[in-house]
Amino acid sequence: MPALTEAVGFLTSRLRQIGIFIALVLIVVLFQILTDGALLQSRNVTSIVVQNSYILILAIGMVMIIIAGHIDLSVGSVVALVGAISGVFIVTWGWPWWAGILGAIVVGGLVGAWQGFWVAYVGIPAFIVTLAGMLTFRGLAQMVLQNRPITPFPDEYVAVGAGYLPDPSNGESYLEWVTVAIGVFATVFLVLQQLRERRARVKLNLEDEPFAWFVTKISFIAVLVLGVTYLLAGYRGTPIVLIILAVLVFVYTVVMNRSVFGRHIYARGGNLNAAQLSGVNTKRVDFWLFVNMGVLSAIAGIAFTARSNSALPGAGNGFELDAIAAAFIGGAAVTGGIGTVTGAMIGGLIMGVLNNGMSLLGLGTDVQSFIKGLVLLLAVAFDVFNKRRAATASK
Repeated sequence: MPALTEAVGFLTSRLRQIGIFIALVLIVVLFQILTDGALLQSRNVTSIVVQNSYILILAIGMVMIIIAGHIDLSVGSVVALVGAISGVFIVTWGWPWWAGILGAIVVGGLVGAWQGFWVAYVGIPAFIVTLAGMLTFRGLAQMVLQNRPITPFPDEYVAVGAGYLPDPSNGESYLEWVTVAIGVFATVFLVLQQLRERRARVKLNLEDEPFAWFVTKISFIAVLVLGVTYLLAGYRGTPIVLIILAVLVFVYTVVMNRSVFGRHIYARGGNLNAAQLSGVNTKRVDFWLFVNMGVLSAIAGIAFTARSNSALPGAGNGFELDAIAAAFIGGAAVTGGIGTVTGAMIGGLIMGVLNNGMSLLGLGTDVQSFIKGLVLLLAVAFDVFNKRRAATASK
């Protein structure tokens, strides 16, 4: 009984983090049943990954912005602007595809620096700055394209958003063995990392996670990764954009959990005055947060433009709302100071599965918008409920 009580108490204390995993599983099971198994077919799973990759890339930067207590409404317009500029660089001016990508990423960083300057050093609220940016950069994208799409792009550029890793079997076998190898390696790496982190916490007497729950958690992670690997390997293998996304998730998880900059972001969003009194240069943190958001928006813009093989004036419409929703559904707090990169990824997957599942069911865009709005509202309400419960328990 003591062990059961300990486990229940731990699960209750981690309700926010555990709840989003449970919600994702339930949504997947629900749509798998409603679509008669179509949701988890290999081709459809690959489609979910590719179609939502740029939203997940944006969600990485957005959750960092929200943790710091800001918001960015301009990312969809930056996606369009970067796609337009990469089209000019590569198609119109004839740059090599890799130079066009690097140039577009630099432009994204400059856009982020522009917005970061107004937020950090002038003191204009991020909501106003990025709202102005949403209008300004959308207009710039239309001006650069002259309201006409630029297409086609070189095959190497298109492969960034729509390509797959080559497989030595050349399609002769059912499974793409490169994908299987990557999946097995990722599973072993994640399990070993979890074991190493737990061992370090135990050594410092900081471990409060019941061992039974720890085993359940890493088992779930292993089954999830291997399951997705099997499904991807059954179609065309590993999308290149998934490799890009995985590298970004790994890098930014390390940044947020183990770097000084990451700790400063949490400190700035948790209590601004306390962070300043502790010596945190909050202006510098704000500035580089928006530079980072600009770079990630550029990467997302390249992925989207590559997938569609066309730079479009209307690209990125609504992307900012999807990225914000992914961050909040994934556990980020409205007031800042709380959130994780992995949580934002789960939130983005929940939105992606909802979109895909409802499309498979033939629901109209009006019904889809209605349901997604309710999901976002319930996620924020859940956050408020948790805070009130914690405040009551502490009294």
